[in-house]
Amino acid sequence: MNPTPNSLFPKLSVATLVAVYLLILVGGIVRSTGSGMGCPDWPKCFNSWVPPTEVSQLPENYKEIYAQKRAEKNSRFTAYLEQLGFKNLSDRVKSDKSILEEEDFNASKTWIEYVNRLIGAVIGLLIFATFLASLKQLQSDRSLVWVSGAAVVLVGFQGWIGSIVVSTNLLPGMITFHMLIALIIVSLLIYVAFRAQPSVLSKGNSLPKKEFGQLNTLLIVLVLLTLGQILLGTQVRESVDIVTKELGENQRQQWIESLGSVFTWHRSLSLIVIAAHLWLAATMFQCFGKSGNLTKWSLVLVVIIGLEVVSGAIMAYFGIPRAAQPVHLLLATVAFGIQLFLLMKLNLSRSIEPDITEEIQEYASY
Repeated sequence: MNPTPNSLFPKLSVATLVAVYLLILVGGIVRSTGSGMGCPDWPKCFNSWVPPTEVSQLPENYKEIYAQKRAEKNSRFTAYLEQLGFKNLSDRVKSDKSILEEEDFNASKTWIEYVNRLIGAVIGLLIFATFLASLKQLQSDRSLVWVSGAAVVLVGFQGWIGSIVVSTNLLPGMITFHMLIALIIVSLLIYVAFRAQPSVLSKGNSLPKKEFGQLNTLLIVLVLLTLGQILLGTQVRESVDIVTKELGENQRQQWIESLGSVFTWHRSLSLIVIAAHLWLAATMFQCFGKSGNLTKWSLVLVVIIGLEVVSGAIMAYFGIPRAAQPVHLLLATVAFGIQLFLLMKLNLSRSIEPDITEEIQEYASY
């Protein structure tokens, strides 16, 4: 039995999910403006809960102070890595001298990163509140409690990984891992928001086994493909950081040519992504007709993918403009979320008791 229509939990779960997407957008802005190291320490910013606005508010040797703090934290981090068997990664962190390079103070970057952290803290509280609200569903839908709890645990882990990203000075690979954890959290919250809605168990889809299997497989492939594309895109962004240091801001038009095979793979796979989504929309239309709810959502997905490709082309041909980067990331994660949503809706009827199967025949037009 699902929550009642007037329950706080369904509304809170959706609000939390929307807030997480806002954080992803803000995180994209942080990356596009190069503000990731605006605060050289964590969780404070320049050892203060309210960061400075001028360099005169910092000690003269602030670079040495925070480089030393990072060195100490990284020493503990590499020790953990070696204990867990990741000696190669540990050696890589130890040998990368750029990790201890401290940037000049920049008030704009500092406050962009600080606002990102504040929003992250608020959303962390929202996720915890969602977990507390889910406890009322312990008897009716225990999975909601477990998944909400897992999201809370992962948020704590994500915060720790964020501190390592800072201490390692945006070490390539760590940012991609940070993004992966964020997508897992999004996936958990989508499940919670979906299952929390009062109408979930009263409506569904009924398809012959063959058509269901085709759509189910296609959606799983799309989810994995989009996940891979997002992680590849994060690696492209890591490569941009390296190229920026080598060529400088004045050579933005040359950045794309210097990104190497990771960008080529990312661009080539986008063609497969477009074709697969068009195939999905056509299959949905064939199964549910043009007025079917799943058909409409698949068309929305095609539009989002189209906008995603356009934003990627803008970055490729116009020197990776800052404004396009967070939009590109947000569109990709929204597409990923809609794919999961469609997959859950499609599988809904398979988890419903046989005696209410007749009640779900009309769900395709819902």
